[in-house]
Amino acid sequence: MRRPLLTPTIFALLLAAAPAHAQQQPYAFDLFGAYLESMRAQAGIPGLAVAVVGDDGILWEHAYGRQDLTRPIATRSDTPFHLDGLTQLFTTTLVLRCVEEKKLSLSDPVSQFEDNTSEPNATIGQLLTHTSVTGDGLVFSYRPERLESLKTAVRRCTDNSYRESLADMLQQLGMYDSVPGPDVVGLKPPAEGVPDPSDVERYNAILQRLAVPYAIDARGRTSVSQYPTTLTPSSGLISTVRDFARFDVSLRRGDLIQPDTLAAAWRTPAAFAKEPLPHGLGWFVQAYNGETFVWQFGVTENASSSLTITLPKRGITLILLANSDRLVRPLPLAAGDLMVSPFGRLFASFFVR
Repeated sequence: MRRPLLTPTIFALLLAAAPAHAQQQPYAFDLFGAYLESMRAQAGIPGLAVAVVGDDGILWEHAYGRQDLTRPIATRSDTPFHLDGLTQLFTTTLVLRCVEEKKLSLSDPVSQFEDNTSEPNATIGQLLTHTSVTGDGLVFSYRPERLESLKTAVRRCTDNSYRESLADMLQQLGMYDSVPGPDVVGLKPPAEGVPDPSDVERYNAILQRLAVPYAIDARGRTSVSQYPTTLTPSSGLISTVRDFARFDVSLRRGDLIQPDTLAAAWRTPAAFAKEPLPHGLGWFVQAYNGETFVWQFGVTENASSSLTITLPKRGITLILLANSDRLVRPLPLAAGDLMVSPFGRLFASFFVR
């Protein structure tokens, strides 16, 4: 039987040893990385790429394990991974840019864009916050598949398909190691988002370096698995920690949307007379030890997982990309508590405590 990710005793010792404000102590990154490597091995993650990003770029990056166990090929900081649920951060940014341009409104109902929808009265804002209106007020339920309707909303705003709009954003940010969906290289007219031949060549080269997905059984044994085969507003984007860092810096710097818009996105809605809900516009938002944590995760069962955490007050972001689901599974992150994750608690112990 595989051992638990971290025993309470080991994790308590980890927290006691972790220095506060690690971004001001370069040596602490080595210690942070050592703990990450131990946790990766215990979780059974074959390959893990990590970056800590400041206001102006990457402060520290590292890669652990293997992106391909059969050859074997070591993971690198420029290894492409599926972002899974982190794709929705790019979708959110596209939508919020349209809201700024007054081409969309967060109060627009889905029925304005789609005729046959199961949620005609759901608004763009409710989709991005994963909320619904019920008789009890505003209710949170994390269902990324609801974002599918936003493809039509993005087209209404940009006059391009969702895939083309995403590809344009990747180009704008210089994210040249990213691919707008694993099926983009096979698109033919009249499909939407058919790339230029030069882009097809580049995308194919990136996909050749894509980390191999693995399923991990209860005894810690690995087997090659499969990724999702297409792009949606909530999954399918392929990228690296270095490219994702470009997105993170540009977002926080105000290059993609205005700072006030981002600040509003990083606030949670109130469930009418109840406590604030755990998800803002595109991101989970959580208070811990007097600090605001803005975060999001992604997972494809038996294939891949991802996690990003931002501390707005400190101007720092953690990016984790893995080629198995064990960065997230079996943790109940969809309930909105980052601190159920040993990786989240490790980051908090180094950068907040």
